[in-house]
Amino acid sequence: MKMVTFFVVGLLVHIVFFVSIFDIYFTSPLVHGMTPQYVPLPPPAKRLVLFVADGLRADSFYKPHVNGSTRVPFLRNIIEKKGMWGISHTRVPTESRPGHVALIAGFYEDVSAVAKGWKENPVEFDSVFNESRHTWSWGSPDILPMFAKGATGDHVYTHSYPAVNEDFASTDASTLDTWVFDEVKAFFKYAKENETLLSRLHQDQNVFFLHLLGLDTNGHAHRPLSAEYMDNIGLVDAGIAEIVSIVEEFFGHDDSTAYIFTSDHGMTSWGSHGAGLPSETLTPLVAWGAGVQAAQRDISQHYEDDYMREWKLDTLKRVDVNQADIAPLMSSLIGVPIPLNSVGVLPLNYLNNTQRFKAESMYANSIQILEQFKVKMSQKKETTLSFLFTPFPPLTESAQQNFVRNARVLIDMGQFDKAIRLCEGTITQAMEGLTYYHTYDRYFLGASVVLGFVGWTSYVVLVILKTHASLRKPPGHRGMISSRGLGRTFMSLGLATTIFLMIQCSPWMYYIYCLLPIPVWYCVFKEFGTFADLISSIPSLPLSKCFGYFVLVSLGIELLVLSFFYRAMLSVGLIVLAGWPIVSGLTEKSKSRTVSWILSCLCLALFPLMPVVGREPNVTLVTCAAAMMLFNASSYLWSTRKVTPLHRKDLQIFFCQMATVALCAYVLTSTHSSLQRKEGLPLVNQIISWSTLISSFVVPLLSSTRLFHRLLSILLSLVSTFLLLSTGCEALFPPVLSCLMFVWINIEQEALQSKGASSRSHLSSTDFSDSIDITKIRQLRLDDIRRSYFFVFFIIMAFFGTGNIASINSFDPASVYCFLTVFNPFIMGALMMWKVLIPFVIVMCTFESIQVSTQLSSRSLFLIVLVISDLMALHFFFLVQDYGSWLDIGTSISHYVIVMSMTIFLMVLSVFTHILTSKRILVGRRMKMHFR
Repeated sequence: MKMVTFFVVGLLVHIVFFVSIFDIYFTSPLVHGMTPQYVPLPPPAKRLVLFVADGLRADSFYKPHVNGSTRVPFLRNIIEKKGMWGISHTRVPTESRPGHVALIAGFYEDVSAVAKGWKENPVEFDSVFNESRHTWSWGSPDILPMFAKGATGDHVYTHSYPAVNEDFASTDASTLDTWVFDEVKAFFKYAKENETLLSRLHQDQNVFFLHLLGLDTNGHAHRPLSAEYMDNIGLVDAGIAEIVSIVEEFFGHDDSTAYIFTSDHGMTSWGSHGAGLPSETLTPLVAWGAGVQAAQRDISQHYEDDYMREWKLDTLKRVDVNQADIAPLMSSLIGVPIPLNSVGVLPLNYLNNTQRFKAESMYANSIQILEQFKVKMSQKKETTLSFLFTPFPPLTESAQQNFVRNARVLIDMGQFDKAIRLCEGTITQAMEGLTYYHTYDRYFLGASVVLGFVGWTSYVVLVILKTHASLRKPPGHRGMISSRGLGRTFMSLGLATTIFLMIQCSPWMYYIYCLLPIPVWYCVFKEFGTFADLISSIPSLPLSKCFGYFVLVSLGIELLVLSFFYRAMLSVGLIVLAGWPIVSGLTEKSKSRTVSWILSCLCLALFPLMPVVGREPNVTLVTCAAAMMLFNASSYLWSTRKVTPLHRKDLQIFFCQMATVALCAYVLTSTHSSLQRKEGLPLVNQIISWSTLISSFVVPLLSSTRLFHRLLSILLSLVSTFLLLSTGCEALFPPVLSCLMFVWINIEQEALQSKGASSRSHLSSTDFSDSIDITKIRQLRLDDIRRSYFFVFFIIMAFFGTGNIASINSFDPASVYCFLTVFNPFIMGALMMWKVLIPFVIVMCTFESIQVSTQLSSRSLFLIVLVISDLMALHFFFLVQDYGSWLDIGTSISHYVIVMSMTIFLMVLSVFTHILTSKRILVGRRMKMHFR
């Protein structure tokens, strides 16, 4: 198979493996076709007012000042006298869209819902707003349109401010909340003069939704422990007090308004959210008004946490809920059907009503969830062969009928407590049944993917052995069936699999997962002769050395897997790598490079030991990183001025790049100072930042293609951008990493020369643009396995050296403030991703250099790297879990996604780095520009 063909096939195979995890673990359990369930009793409230303080942490809201006073006097009074309180437990991902969907629709979108974005993507399922008679909403343009466009009819009205108002650099983001409060006040004032609107407002089943984004914006910009964030909480409390007063006065104090105050998610102390830390998943919940239980004294309640004592609320009854439970609570209060896809359970302790009403409401809740179970079971039964279908044992069709009959009888007989307990038990079983049918095909798909994974890895190993280990399939068949017979066997297997999937009406992606292993294993079985050759040549191999390498690489892979859970393992690995020149005997040949290698490894080993998140911005360290980079570049250019003299134009390019590094350090410092003074992002700084980013892809192509000159040019361009995206000590990482990479290139050349395997005497004469002499390409050695492992290790180090990219909350939004401060999740996400990839590119360019200097074909090293990466990916595929805490579930999935993404990036970026290192844009006297 040609290299290009192999590359394309490998890329497609890994994309399939990557996508498979979404079909196995990320599919939405959403179903359609259910019937709305009504409670046959009048509701306690005519209208509901929902306040959502975006990004509000529970502890920031409940915890009083040191002197005992509170920053939320109005809501604190509600908690102590008029309403119920508790903690709303959110789920991962703790982002705005999933949080609001859980609150208003009672449904937990799968983790991939984050990729659907925030802007104007309608929810594809029922919600409290959709079931209401009218809903008026005020707030962010990122949230409100989702529910308006997803509703049936035109009864959801939105009032939002311009998106540019969501500026992290604004002097006071609490103005976003002030805007909402002012608009609501103006709305009720206008309603008194508009008879049509006045008539609608006095109808029942109305909802008023106030989305308050100021806290989230201030939390990102100034951190949740800042004065701006705390003052914003007080402003929200005062605003809510004023709105409640206006609403009560408008409706004549008719005691028919229910109020709910909560948050979509919390926030970490460093101003981010998305993962599953308690500060992100614990949000406040306060309910009061019509139909809501008043405050109750209770000193006997027990919670594992010690929050109530810390918040001085230990004498008041606390009722915690899951975030999705708030949707059925709102529905029950105003008498609308619970959203059809809701999985929330009505929290009865919040209701102040008769036992009959509670029993009827819980019965409607159980039937609503049971309807989803029936649809899910019916769908799975229709797409599964009858003799293969296994129904969920606790809820057979007869069991469902018995429940409906028994629950109805108990309610009619007035045995409400028994009816409630029966409904709660059925809800639990129905939820388990929904999970059962949702994961029905999981093991089948997982087995297919693993079979394909193992087959692909086996085939790559065979290609390596056949091409580079002097193994060739002999002309005889060695007892194997003929190639034609083998083809017929696998064709029959593929046909049988296709028929099986067609009978079961399987989704089209199932065909790919189940059929992919067949051609892969066909290729493996075709190369059976290579296996036979390997077995026959075992006596002539240095078995002890091979076994030693096998053990070392296996332990090395396990160390890399552990590093995803414990970053300190990377430090352990670097300490081990530091001793490599000593063990291999390179110390005697080049003591200076050995010392440089050891020092560079030890310096780099410090970074995984530093805290991932929670660090305060420190622009001084960024300036130090710029100074270190300039010192390294100047030292190299000075030391090599005679050995490899530079053309005048090349020297000018280097000086310009070094000046850019210094300028970027100044721009970052200037931007940081401007934001601290609340003067916003200077336009000049923004222009310089974007210009630096764009030019960093072009300027290296103007420099010399000599190995170290081109690498230095690439490094200066990448570091310039990295400085602009840095906030503290992570800025030191690329300069330290680059020092180690330069030493690695030199010491690998020493290793080759010590074994007489290199024809190059000086790396300074090596040029990226020179094509590799095919006649000088050598066979693979065991040392090449070590080189490939070093590469994978440094790639992982580049990923995790300055943070934990497996956790979305390790990103600091302040990193992008040199480029933009107005909220734009896609541009901000792209910039943060490029920041992660910059060390990645540095390592890849280094590996490209080693491949050129060692005269080894890129295919050879690439295949070894592919095997190591795939073995890691297979580890994480088996480590994926859908049980335990949501943090554990999210982390296990993200680890697999990262490794698979890394493998795909290796394939794609290898082309990018090849262009970045070997191509040159020449501008001649005629200004003719072309690639060399």
